[in-house]
Amino acid sequence: MKGNGAGHTPVEGESPAAPWQAPVDQQVAAIEERLVGVRRHLHMHPEPSCEEYETSRYLAEQLEQAGIRTRLLRDGLGVIGDFDLGHVTETTPRIALRADIDALQIQDAKRTPYASRKSGLCHACGHDAHATMILGAALAASEMHKSGRLPGGDFGVRLRFLFQPAEEESLGARWLVEQGAVDDVDAILAQHVDPERTLGTVGIRYGVLTANCDEVELIVEGSGGHAARPHHTRDPIAAAAHLISALYQFLPRSVDARDPVVFTVGKVAGGTLSNVIPDRVEIQGSLRTLQAETRTRVHDRIEEIVHGVKEASGTTIHLRFPTSIDGVNNDRRCTAALEAASREVLGDEAIQPVELPSMGAEDFAAYLDRVPGAMLRLGCAPPGFTAPFLHAPDFDVDERVLAIGTRIMLRAALRLADGSGDFSGGAGI
Repeated sequence: MKGNGAGHTPVEGESPAAPWQAPVDQQVAAIEERLVGVRRHLHMHPEPSCEEYETSRYLAEQLEQAGIRTRLLRDGLGVIGDFDLGHVTETTPRIALRADIDALQIQDAKRTPYASRKSGLCHACGHDAHATMILGAALAASEMHKSGRLPGGDFGVRLRFLFQPAEEESLGARWLVEQGAVDDVDAILAQHVDPERTLGTVGIRYGVLTANCDEVELIVEGSGGHAARPHHTRDPIAAAAHLISALYQFLPRSVDARDPVVFTVGKVAGGTLSNVIPDRVEIQGSLRTLQAETRTRVHDRIEEIVHGVKEASGTTIHLRFPTSIDGVNNDRRCTAALEAASREVLGDEAIQPVELPSMGAEDFAAYLDRVPGAMLRLGCAPPGFTAPFLHAPDFDVDERVLAIGTRIMLRAALRLADGSGDFSGGAGI
């Protein structure tokens, strides 16, 4: 890793080093130990989606103590912090930095001093690290203001720090948008730790980063009876089995093989005893696509398959798409700012183009319906080690990533605000 821009080759269109870069690095270095403490506190006290009350209060207290205007959101879930840096007017750009804060219902398998103290709950997706890094950016900005280490002239930025609940349930981003989180915001940035990348590297992608994701719910209703006399029933289990098989077989074959479609069933529930055919079976799954037209076409194909199985089995099948998330589509200028900041902090060799979009989902996309923005992948695996995957019970990060991510996010936000070119070029895909 090369810090402070060592080994950095300027990206085409990039401005010379701005006067705020050294103060950013100095302030982050001064709070690095504190960031580790914050992350460990959050890791030891995880809260699941829609229940992040203590996490929200803790983060709000940290922001308030730093002199940042703080708003605890509806029902005490989520926090917004606002801070003006430099010379600010009504036309000064407002740049938002977003972190998710919810944990997963997974038993922590680690044997570390900071392992989860809550049975069955664990920060296995790195949201504790995300929250720490955005808090770190807020604290560093506050200290820059207090120390007077600011550029002269008309430079200014209005920073907004978003701490979002319920990302894992794909609810939180919409809640924040409804409560004005991106009102008067010019751009929004985020990052996600990536255990498949080594500490000191970042994944950059211009354009589509993640897939559209639709939750799929299918209720198969028939008439139950004795297992020895299925001819007296309309067997929903047989219908459900055929339905799942048909969806798995025919959905991918409904579109060009070069256009990914991933349909997965994650839950099948029905029946109580081995010798009783039930009245009802519930199926829950997800559909993931990259193209809007493909998404619509596959929705139609699901309805056709459901109709066919219903007719063949004599059952009634109810189809719903309870929640839908659009894919994250990274704005070029915002992505270029993240890339340029990453090059400054880590060096050119740290930049790893993300060749293909992920078929995973990320509700950060809900903000991008309103404002331009971008997300990067931040390597968090200790060098020389194979790290556990996201959502694994022993997931962890190399804590040196906290200072790295804090520096990148704050540098990128200030870079967007100072209007230093469009930074075109670099690792664009």
